[in-house]
Amino acid sequence: MSQPAILAGLIGRGIQLSRTPALHEHEGDAQALRYLYRLIDADQLQLDDSALAQLLDAAQRTGFTGLNITYPFKQAIVPLLDELSDEARGIGAVNTVVLKDGKRVGHNTDCLGFAEGLRRGLPDAPRRQVVQLGAGGAGSAVAHALLGEGVERLLLFEVDTARAQALVDNLNQRFGVGRAVLGSDLEAELAVADGLVNTTPVGMAKVPGTPLPVEWLHERLWVAEIIYFPLQTELLRAARALGCRTLDGSHMAVFQAVKAFELFSGQQADARRMQAHFASFT
Repeated sequence: MSQPAILAGLIGRGIQLSRTPALHEHEGDAQALRYLYRLIDADQLQLDDSALAQLLDAAQRTGFTGLNITYPFKQAIVPLLDELSDEARGIGAVNTVVLKDGKRVGHNTDCLGFAEGLRRGLPDAPRRQVVQLGAGGAGSAVAHALLGEGVERLLLFEVDTARAQALVDNLNQRFGVGRAVLGSDLEAELAVADGLVNTTPVGMAKVPGTPLPVEWLHERLWVAEIIYFPLQTELLRAARALGCRTLDGSHMAVFQAVKAFELFSGQQADARRMQAHFASFT
């Protein structure tokens, strides 16, 4: 008896260069699965954010197995779902939706993906105080991962103060009072920090630049990105020039895809094979 076909997709903006379809389809081929993965780019389709509900309805009606969700929809998708995994509920953001038996079930594999990357890429990096830039859907998942991996104090900087405060409150409720705080003086707090994590879109190919003046970096910092196109952002390039230890966005991209593949297919993914395939793009 042949395996059922898997039809998955990615909903987001400016995603034409995403490596996610190739990662999923290559792993599907390696496991002899009928696996198709399609991009649903709101920019290319010239749709505004309000079209998200219609896109989700259309995917469900046309037989999609599941969807990945990326910028800027990871939080907006939550009220459109029937159920949430415990992790997605705690984080308040979803990057993976399984469509099965008429239900839409939201998961968050970003948190797991970043945590796995941190364990592998910066296993012994100091974690007393870490500065995080951004508190959106991906930022929320990364913040949960950082505190879950032993960061003692996380300072959050975000242009939307209300969103940042909501995340701080969520984190302190889950991990303990004082573990997360709103940052107030980025230059001063970075000067005494162990690590810096950028979860903003600044540094992407479509949003070039750095999220802070690179003169504020120092060699004692470790610096992490979740952006993977380009793999070496301007921020990482500047950090490496100073001798900082760095973590690029490939780790989170691969390990969130490993878990999403397993949720869509019901089969265990080969993480090493998916890492190797991701590396073949660079």
